[in-house]
Amino acid sequence: MLPTSIVIHEEGPREGFQFERQFIATARKLELIEALAQTGLAQIQVVSFVNPKRVPNMADADEVVAALRPRDGVRYTGLWLNEQGLERALRAPSLTVAGRIGLCASAPFLARNQNATPESARAAQRRMAGTFLAHGIAVDQGVIQAAFGCNYAGDVPLPVLLQTIADLLDIAAERGERIRMLTLADTMAWATPRSIREIVGAVRDKHPDLDLVLHLHDTRGMGIANAYAGMSMGVRRFDAAVGGLGGCPFAGHKGAAGNVCTEDLVFMCDEMGIETGIDLQCLIEAARLAQDIVGHELPGAVMKGGALSAMRRSLLSAQ
Repeated sequence: MLPTSIVIHEEGPREGFQFERQFIATARKLELIEALAQTGLAQIQVVSFVNPKRVPNMADADEVVAALRPRDGVRYTGLWLNEQGLERALRAPSLTVAGRIGLCASAPFLARNQNATPESARAAQRRMAGTFLAHGIAVDQGVIQAAFGCNYAGDVPLPVLLQTIADLLDIAAERGERIRMLTLADTMAWATPRSIREIVGAVRDKHPDLDLVLHLHDTRGMGIANAYAGMSMGVRRFDAAVGGLGGCPFAGHKGAAGNVCTEDLVFMCDEMGIETGIDLQCLIEAARLAQDIVGHELPGAVMKGGALSAMRRSLLSAQ
């Protein structure tokens, strides 16, 4: 069932920098984005259009997107949680703005993360869908936060998750639109390979036409194992963060690690013959740059241990 190729959506500049305590200078953010754009990554999420009082490192989001250098084959994207953030993204000519709406499978986390209820969240996403359509953008992508569990509510029952997905699909359908790509986000790292198989299988059984994306946090060290489990179920799209940058500031505990590490994921795929289109050595250098920018050690393993392909070449040249 393993795919012959996968697609990686890089989120380090957004998810990573928003988690840092010290402010990262705009020029250094752009330095990392440019380095990542040279690795073969096709999509890089660069900023969040959010309240800077809650996420100070995104206070310069508009400046970052204004300074982006277009590069053939690379899409730059952003994140927003409300219509105000979406309007800011729409004003940025360098960004690719997809018609993406989202709901959360955990009401307690939704309250803490967005100060919303399930009812108000659904209403907000209906308005968001209307805004997309008013700008000629198809509503064809969705995301479910806390899809695998929550630090405030525990395991998310499968019927609750499936109903949340159904609610999201209905919001698009009300506007005559259809969600084609759905991200299942393990926002607080409750997923294990077993739950990945069970939940992906259940969602596939219910909605076989959905193109699934996995957003996997690594707080409990399960990120790469969960990615492999997803691949074994035929999932071909994954969010990742260079160096293992980031985390969720509102996850409710210290040490909430970032997304699955991009170069570790690419390394695993390279060794299994799964195509990513990414230059691993170039990506390792970008990970080391990210570590230099944030000024502390990042959890990525391959940037420390190196790629086996490079070691093999070194051993051969020494013979």
